[in-house]
Amino acid sequence: MKLKILWPGRTNDKNIKGLQDFYLKRINQLEKCELIETKQAKGIAEKFTTRIKKIEAEGLEKYFKDDYIICLFHEGKEMNSKEFAVLLEKISLRSARVITFVIGGFLGLEEKILKKADFLLSLSKMTFSHELTRVILLEQIYRSLTILKSMQYAK
Repeated sequence: MKLKILWPGRTNDKNIKGLQDFYLKRINQLEKCELIETKQAKGIAEKFTTRIKKIEAEGLEKYFKDDYIICLFHEGKEMNSKEFAVLLEKISLRSARVITFVIGGFLGLEEKILKKADFLLSLSKMTFSHELTRVILLEQIYRSLTILKSMQYAK
């Protein structure tokens, strides 16, 4: 199984960045996982939402290739950790494609990105900052891999 995670911009909060690095390191001990921070729209007023999303979508899209795309979206399917692990296993068994997770910026993802998704995933009915969402996704990927490999979850 090969994993790729895309999101626009760098993580600014050093504590969140530390957690991100922690989980990414653990994931890479189990499966190959590449993290790509794409172009983030900067210096544009938030009222230009469409323009911001378009710029960020262009940065994300060029990394899609023939991947199995999972977009994080508030209207996506909610799952528990076991169901998420089963989803990853099914995708990896059905296809040799890279599983690519896409997280939007603070304004979310452009519609054309959502339409390219093979699966829409929601982490919760609650709203999280886009930086915190990154850590939650990484933790759930790590947890799922430990489930699939029948390993004890390292806390």
